[in-house]
Amino acid sequence: MSDLKTAALEYHAHPRPGKLSVELTKATATARDLSLAYSPGVAEPVREIARDPELAYKYTGKGNLVAVISDGTAILGLGNLGPLASKPVMEGKGVLFKRFAGIDVFDIEVDSESPQAFIDTVKRISITFGGINLEDIKAPECFEIERALIEQCDIPVFHDDQHGTAIVTAAGMINALEIAGKTLPEAKIVCLGAGAAAISCMKLLVSMGARIENIFMVDRTGVIHSGRDDLNQYKAVFAHATDKRSLADALKGADVFVGLSGPNLLSAEGLLSMAPNPIVFACSNPDPEISPELAHATRSDVIMATGRSDYPNQVNNVLGFPFIFRGALDVRAKRINEEMKVAAANALRELAKLPVPQDVCDAYGGAPLEFGREYIIPKPMDKRLITLISDAVAKAAIETGVATLPYPKNYPLKSVDDVFSG
Repeated sequence: MSDLKTAALEYHAHPRPGKLSVELTKATATARDLSLAYSPGVAEPVREIARDPELAYKYTGKGNLVAVISDGTAILGLGNLGPLASKPVMEGKGVLFKRFAGIDVFDIEVDSESPQAFIDTVKRISITFGGINLEDIKAPECFEIERALIEQCDIPVFHDDQHGTAIVTAAGMINALEIAGKTLPEAKIVCLGAGAAAISCMKLLVSMGARIENIFMVDRTGVIHSGRDDLNQYKAVFAHATDKRSLADALKGADVFVGLSGPNLLSAEGLLSMAPNPIVFACSNPDPEISPELAHATRSDVIMATGRSDYPNQVNNVLGFPFIFRGALDVRAKRINEEMKVAAANALRELAKLPVPQDVCDAYGGAPLEFGREYIIPKPMDKRLITLISDAVAKAAIETGVATLPYPKNYPLKSVDDVFSG
């Protein structure tokens, strides 16, 4: 761990501090170049944008620029460490946007005294961007912040901790259920955790066919049920009549366990009480709710996913958000709606069933990868992600009327290099 700490600090500090920089996209070699880049030539696009604001997409980088914004109240698994401490994470998110989808990012850390102040700040600067990715904002404030900004902004606003996690989880879970010979509408699902990611995961699963009466969400008090009077409006959606009160009660006969809570909270006894071919998504990082070693030693029939890259079936948000924004930006969508999220999850799910190219296998040690218990979710290095997910999202935006541009000429994209080819 000390070696990792040293390497991480060195990586962020040298050869220059941070992970992002601004690059020039036009020639600046001559006096004429500079006269076009700034005064007097810059006055011409200014006049055009003043005449028609939509021309900002033609004459500036707005259409390929996403703001990654946080107040630092829920940084990774580290908690509320403040906006400045969140900056390395926001820069890191920018790296992933650029590396996987060719999207430019400004990371913005907001020192706000209230959710409303945060909302007001983001709304006022939103015209700069083609989209807004909210990050590391604690629940339940994150729900209201996202809702308000979606209503007030005419560009996509997406809280990745909620929806990115949900999309990747849904894709992997439906594949795991298929392998286990089960279906989402019939599956009994236990969700340990009731924060932003957990609630969004369960909401998306319901959109894709799960039944609320089959979902048992468990918070620090126990099972969320209709007899409780301490539930906020977001948890209350999942309250229904049941005599289950504890995690142990909920696990008996369950088909699926989704952990978005903390380390080592799923016991071997709890896993043993689940139905045949149990599906376990233990997504707490860095230590999952149950270690894969213990899970497999306890149940030979378990299908296991975690949030870690050193085990099979990593639930990794980078499988979703770069390509979701790519598709949304390329048809100039006004928002990312539920249909676009479902389309992304289905595209991701289907990609896992396709033959895996050798270069992807080589990137993960060379062993063959094929759809099955240890490969229910694609790998981040799969170049087909930008092809399939961006395409599915763009089409869903067009079909649901939130796109303002037609299907792009350069679609489906084959790689990041294709982004500006059309």
